[in-house]
Amino acid sequence: MGKVKFGFVFDGYLSGNTNRPLYKRNFGRAFDVRSGRPDLNLALFSVEMAPEPIGFRVDLGVGTTIKSFYVSSPIEKRTGDGLANLLQAYASIKPKKDHGFQIDVGKFYTAAGAEVTETHLNWNYSRAYLYNNGPFYHVGVRATTPIGKHFTAGAQLVNGWNNEKDNNSAKTVGLTGALTFDKITWANAYYTGAENFDTSRGKRNFWDTVLLINPNPKANFYINVDIGANGRPTGQGSDKFGGVGIAGRFMLHEKFYLSPRWEYYKDGDGFITGTAQNLQEFTLTGDYRVAPGWYIRPEFRRDWSNKGFFDGGQGFGTARAQNTFSIGVIAAFGARRPI
Repeated sequence: MGKVKFGFVFDGYLSGNTNRPLYKRNFGRAFDVRSGRPDLNLALFSVEMAPEPIGFRVDLGVGTTIKSFYVSSPIEKRTGDGLANLLQAYASIKPKKDHGFQIDVGKFYTAAGAEVTETHLNWNYSRAYLYNNGPFYHVGVRATTPIGKHFTAGAQLVNGWNNEKDNNSAKTVGLTGALTFDKITWANAYYTGAENFDTSRGKRNFWDTVLLINPNPKANFYINVDIGANGRPTGQGSDKFGGVGIAGRFMLHEKFYLSPRWEYYKDGDGFITGTAQNLQEFTLTGDYRVAPGWYIRPEFRRDWSNKGFFDGGQGFGTARAQNTFSIGVIAAFGARRPI
């Protein structure tokens, strides 16, 4: 049996919006949504045991992250019913003779995206639109296996996007693949299945691809592309969405990193954001590593759209842009560490 490990993450922030939004919210954000006062993004407790050959992982959390995870779920989930605070909970089997083959059963974070749930594992404090508007988690079964020295393949059978109980009678299939070399990693995730509420008509197809380039220890880059389409339950066409993001991370000092990010997101039918629009954002984030496990992240971000989408001080949809200045304070112990 493997050794049981415990982890703890605290992630809080203060964000100011130059629009002085009426509802004190940064529109278009997933986790750093509150403006004008300090907020708890996530307090996370985790326990895990590596599969040798049987293992598990459980993540329990509180904070804005929980509300964002369940924003499209029934109201009882959004207000919290115990299970809502369970971000991950899965059991793992990894037979010793199968050369790395592993099966996980339960609730787990999505394989899609260049970013992940825990802030300290990302380059920027705020999440990109590509992360915000994709799946956060799935419930079901997944399997991964290495094929040769450089490729890992995976398959998933899950209830769908961000739902513990399926919202219809169909399942979603996920296919993953990662090609890894010393300085380049190319990861892909494809999900397909019916995601419309209470009907199995109209499939959602979603492809996420990330190219990570690490030329040297002081500079890293990634390119992230999403292409999605959700078939309408009427059978008349589909709603399309997706975009591209480019980011870099530069070590200016052994304790300080600087990470710029730009992305373009097209929601031509308004299916994802509720407004048919083209969104862009530019983010510049500092990462000061005060001590092992402690991070301070100051950040400037500008979001803009070709339509009125943001809160210009008179409510939703009264501005085409917003500027935010944020500072995040993170403590992560016994948890996964950033690269």
